[in-house]
Amino acid sequence: MRPSRMRGAGLLAAVAATVALAAAPARADTVTEWNVHATNALITTARQPPTVSTIHLGMVHGAVYDAVNAIDREYQPYLVRPPARSWYSKDAAAATAAYRVLLSIVPAQKATLDAHYAASLAAIPDGLAKQGGIAVGEAAAWSMIAARTGDGRFGPYRFPVGSAPGEWRPVLPEFVNDPNAWVAQVEPFLMKSPSQFRSRGPYDLDSRRYAREFEEVKQLGSDTSTARSADQTEAARFWSEGPIIMTRLARDLSVRFRLSIADNARMFAMQYLTGADSLIGVWDDKARWLFWRPITAIREADRDGNPETEPDPGWLPFISNPPYPDHSSGLSGVVSGMAESLEDFFGTDHVAFVATSLAPSAKPRSFGSFSQATQEVVDARVWSGIHFRKADEDGARIGKQVARWRDRHYFEEEDD
Repeated sequence: MRPSRMRGAGLLAAVAATVALAAAPARADTVTEWNVHATNALITTARQPPTVSTIHLGMVHGAVYDAVNAIDREYQPYLVRPPARSWYSKDAAAATAAYRVLLSIVPAQKATLDAHYAASLAAIPDGLAKQGGIAVGEAAAWSMIAARTGDGRFGPYRFPVGSAPGEWRPVLPEFVNDPNAWVAQVEPFLMKSPSQFRSRGPYDLDSRRYAREFEEVKQLGSDTSTARSADQTEAARFWSEGPIIMTRLARDLSVRFRLSIADNARMFAMQYLTGADSLIGVWDDKARWLFWRPITAIREADRDGNPETEPDPGWLPFISNPPYPDHSSGLSGVVSGMAESLEDFFGTDHVAFVATSLAPSAKPRSFGSFSQATQEVVDARVWSGIHFRKADEDGARIGKQVARWRDRHYFEEEDD
C-alpha cells in the first residue's frame, strides 16, 4: 500500500528542511476558512475541551475531505465517494460539507453558521458547477453524520475513583472527575477499537524506574522548582494549548506552501482523524490504568512501598492538574499523532517552523522538525508537574501508532 504524499513533495522537502516559517498573512481557501469557523464554533463558543473538539473537528474535516476528493479523485475516500464531475465546485462542496456537519454538532449556533455558509456560497458563481458541488457536500456530510450516530459520544462513563497507593482520585485545584471520560469508549475513526494500541502501563510503584521518574517530576515539575530552567518553564506554559497550536501550524503551513484546496482537505482530515483516534486511544489507556497524578504520588509517597521516594505533603505542580488520570498523556498523544500526520503529508520530518500560542505571555518557539516538537511536549508535561515521563512517552507512542495505522490503511493514492 502506498502512503499518501503531497504533490511535489520532493521539492517541498528540500526547501522545508532549511527555511523557517515566517509570519505571513493568511491566504485562506474554503477549507481553511471553515477550519477557522469550526474551531471558533467548537472551542471559542461551545467551549469544548480538546478531547471533544478534536473528535468533532475529525467529523467536519473527514466530510470535507470526502466532498472535495470526490471531485478531485486523486485519493481513496474516507467514508464515501458521492457521484461527481471534475468541473463541480470544490469550494461549494467543502463549504456545504463543513456547514452541514457543524450544524449537526452545534445546532444552537445555526444563525452564525448560516451566515458563514451564505457568505461562502455568495463567492461562488451560480450555475451547474455550484449546484453539483453543493450536492456532493451534502452527500459527504450526511454520510459522516450517519456514521457517527450512536458512536458513544456523551455516554455515561466516568473514571472510577480509588484510594489505594497508585490509584487515581480527583485532585487540586477543582477535585473534578472528567465529565468527558466517555471519550475512552467512543468508536474510533481509524483504529479497530479504542484499545488497539494500549500501553503496558506505568512502572511498578516499588521499582527503581518509578523512583527515578518520581524524583524527576518532583524536582522539575514543582511550582517552586529551582532546578527547572527558564526555557523549560516557557515550554511548560507554551504547550498547555497543544492541539490549538497544531491547528494554527497546519494553517500556517498551508499558506507557506500554497496548498491547493484538495491538499488542504486531505491534510486537515489526516491531522484531525489521527488526532481524534490518538485521544480515544489515550483515554482508553487512562481508563485501563487509572494511575495517580504526581501531586497525589508525591504527597502520599509514604504509602507507595518504595524506600527511594520521599513524601512532600505540600507539593504543588507548576501547571494546574486536569481532571483525569495520569497514564497515558493526552497532550503527548494528540500532538504526536498530529505531528506524524504532517510528516506523512509532506513526506519528511525535517520541516523547520515556528509555533505560536495565543497566550499573551507566550513567546513563539522554533523547531527544526515535527518530531522535535513532539519530544518537547513529552518533556514539557514533566516540567509542568502533571505527568510522569512514562505517561508522556506512552501517550506519544500511541499517537505515533495511530498515525502509522492511518498511513497504511487510509488516504491512499488512486491507481493510475
